[in-house]
Amino acid sequence: MAYTTIDDPSAYFHTQLFSGTGSSQSITNDANAGDLQPDWVWIKKRAGGTARNSILTDSTRGVTKCLSSALNDAEFTNTNGLTAFGTDGFTVGSYDSVNESSGTYVAWQWKANSGTTASNTDGTNITSTVQANTTAGFSIVTWTGTGTISDTVGHGLGVTPHVVLAKERGGTDWWHMRHESLGSTENLFLNETNASRNATGGDYGGNIDGLTSSVFGFSTNSGGNAVAVNDNTITNVAYCFTPIQGYSKFGSYTGNGNADGPMVFCGFKPAWLMYKTTGTNNWNLLDNKRSPNNVVDKNFYPDSANAEMTSTKADFLSNGFKIRTSDNQSNTNGTTYVYMAFAEHPFVSSEGVPTTAR
Repeated sequence: MAYTTIDDPSAYFHTQLFSGTGSSQSITNDANAGDLQPDWVWIKKRAGGTARNSILTDSTRGVTKCLSSALNDAEFTNTNGLTAFGTDGFTVGSYDSVNESSGTYVAWQWKANSGTTASNTDGTNITSTVQANTTAGFSIVTWTGTGTISDTVGHGLGVTPHVVLAKERGGTDWWHMRHESLGSTENLFLNETNASRNATGGDYGGNIDGLTSSVFGFSTNSGGNAVAVNDNTITNVAYCFTPIQGYSKFGSYTGNGNADGPMVFCGFKPAWLMYKTTGTNNWNLLDNKRSPNNVVDKNFYPDSANAEMTSTKADFLSNGFKIRTSDNQSNTNGTTYVYMAFAEHPFVSSEGVPTTAR
């Protein structure tokens, strides 16, 4: 069996840098693999003028339909946001969060199924709309909530997802993340610095739970709060991921409190890394385009509108990443951190050829 089925990860994930113009412009990707038609685009202003919240748009919900990783706000429409998904990029209008004339921007992009969706009836009492890319282990799922804890939602991956990131479209509950490294029924919240919470505590509503090869479900808290991303009649979206060797990895590491931090094996050189302690602190988001050389030091807080920051964080190695700071966001001694990572290139190609170590 080949080490990986994806020799060039840029066919499925790509980071693109661009400068704002203040008027409609088409952004063409410079991905190694050639044309990449994105289905999920996450745009963040890096610098220039006022700091702005990130904007997330996908081809299932449709162009101009916006969510932000830093907000619990319901989906909103901005006709000058992302206005088109192209065969090799996307088009943005004049919205200052995605294309202000004084700004520089980064766009992280994932490919699903070129906008082609299908009805999925795997769930209990819920028919979801799914576009899935099983080669890359990624699906976009939308559904209308029922308000019932025992109901489930089909995700279309055919294997158990290791990460489900879900948000109400029609409501203002938080972003919920079920990560395979968290305890059973435990979630983190993308728009908050809060510690992970079990479904039995707090006032955060129910959690994503019950992941199987066909569905995910929900759990409630001890106060009986409504299901946070399955409230009755409320529309929702989820981004589901399962690991693909040589392309993606979702796991955890334990901090050592030393600037010579832990080395985390991924089986590839990372192109994109997002991580957070299970305790109270910011999320961190790094990539290889804003920081093309080690040390990787260009960072965003996905839970904040803050502009890009510069601080030593990690090295991206041929087979994983190594933390290079003792700060409490990245490396408190004995603290658990969960991460999501996507590859620049695999450690070993499908032909069994190792990459050059760094």
